Amino acid sequence: MSELVLTEENFDQSILQAEKLVLVDFWAPWCGPCRMMAPVLEELAAEMDSVTIGKINVDEQSALAQRFNILSIPTFILFKKGEVIDQFSGAMTKQAFKSHIEKHLV
Repeated sequence: MSELVLTEENFDQSILQAEKLVLVDFWAPWCGPCRMMAPVLEELAAEMDSVTIGKINVDEQSALAQRFNILSIPTFILFKKGEVIDQFSGAMTKQAFKSHIEKHLV
């Protein structure tokens, strides 16, 4: 799994046109649960080659947060071939997070 910093400028090309499953993490540096999830995402990135992780800082990219109606963080949205296929929020264990992703890999 690779990690990608997303902005309004690169979002459509990076996510909507991607062939692989893409997990987008909506986060902010001041958010405690977001900081708790960062090492989990890093571990998953090292373990799962079939998924790309994109990160959107909601403070810097508020238009993207509004576009996807992000009301709480961390919020994670899974995209497959440009379509939203799952969305979940809040801190969770690595295994729970991995389960959310793996059910969409088939």
